[in-house]
Amino acid sequence: MKSAAILGAAAAVVPSAAGATPPPHDRSAPPSSAPLTPHPGALYDVARDEAYWMQVAAKYRITPRTTNLEAGFFGMMAQPVLEAYHRHIDRVNSESSYFARREYPAMFRTARERVAAFVGAKPTELAFSRNATEALQALIGQYNRVQPGDTVMYADLDYNAMQWAMNALAARCQAKVVTLNIPEPASHDNILAAYTTALDANPRTKLLLLTHCNNKTGLLLPVGDITKLAKARGVDVIVDAAHSFGQVPLTMADMGADFVGLNLHKWIGAPVGAGALYIREDRLSAIDRAHADESAPLDRIESRIHTGTTHFATVMTIPEAIDFQLSIGIPQKAARLRYLRDRWVHAVADVKGVNVLTPEDATLTGAITGFRMHQRGSGDANRALAATLHDEFGIFTFQRTGLANGDCVRVTPTLYNTPADADKLAAALRTIAARG
Repeated sequence: MKSAAILGAAAAVVPSAAGATPPPHDRSAPPSSAPLTPHPGALYDVARDEAYWMQVAAKYRITPRTTNLEAGFFGMMAQPVLEAYHRHIDRVNSESSYFARREYPAMFRTARERVAAFVGAKPTELAFSRNATEALQALIGQYNRVQPGDTVMYADLDYNAMQWAMNALAARCQAKVVTLNIPEPASHDNILAAYTTALDANPRTKLLLLTHCNNKTGLLLPVGDITKLAKARGVDVIVDAAHSFGQVPLTMADMGADFVGLNLHKWIGAPVGAGALYIREDRLSAIDRAHADESAPLDRIESRIHTGTTHFATVMTIPEAIDFQLSIGIPQKAARLRYLRDRWVHAVADVKGVNVLTPEDATLTGAITGFRMHQRGSGDANRALAATLHDEFGIFTFQRTGLANGDCVRVTPTLYNTPADADKLAAALRTIAARG
């Protein structure tokens, strides 16, 4: 994808663990109120400018209880976003329905316009949800092109809840479920080959689920290329982009899919409870109306999802979250996150027993990386590994399951992490690996 190539060019020149580790910022200090100034340098310089990233990290109130390398669950709000959220909560609570009925609708429309501009969509192609899971369940569960005897397809790295939704769709429509395993180690060519083989072997496939950045190893699928393969065979594609927007430069056009679910509370840093679904304007008829909901016309995306009363303050805070991300720049952020990822990965590259699952190809990897120790893929082994990292070394990671070749531990740095955090993890892994 075009934007992935931009990230790749930046990441390719970012060094791993060379040079002295700068002192971390004071995590016990209150967050800085000084405005951020966008970094003027090239991506190579931005990723390594510790003075600048200390300013960014100072916008977060970080717990001293652990070194958190599990930012993939949800994204902490930066202080300017958190302060805006508190203001919005106070306003909603004090003005109640007078505000909600008279003034909130315009703020809702503004928030949707901001998200649409951020992801490269039209506002009329987006509807808010509470998270990517809810959005994707609507897209999958209400997809109406599957007939008895047809096939729906997904991979081992796809999110469990979305796999279950595909299974339910197939059962309801008397269709067949076909699964494939993403190669390990993965490359652009062997990923495309796997999907080509699976699609060619199942010519009655109607719907393909793709996860752009999966929540297990962090592999970035070349979704634009896979979508082209699928569309050439008459297959519709639903993309799970829960981890994509805000982590790497990306637009709807890059993915080429007609149906996308995404989160706003992971890498965009909005309050928890913010997501969206995207339906390309000329494909609305492929998704049924939600629960016979007649509150919106059939030709509007709002009729495809109905969550009831929204969390007003959450939606109102979305523009501030986008503003904060844009004050840094998504290419700059992506280069920094890849630098932090590379710092610990490259430091253990020659350590026997540390099995890193995410490839070095800069177009296939962002911040998230999964690993195993001594090829142990059992759930017990990886839960124990995550527990050891936490209990003995003070590093919080998380075990992930569902991979064809076994479980792994996921590492996810974010904007408040430092090279010292990456070095701490690398040192812990060297110690654990030596134990056998």
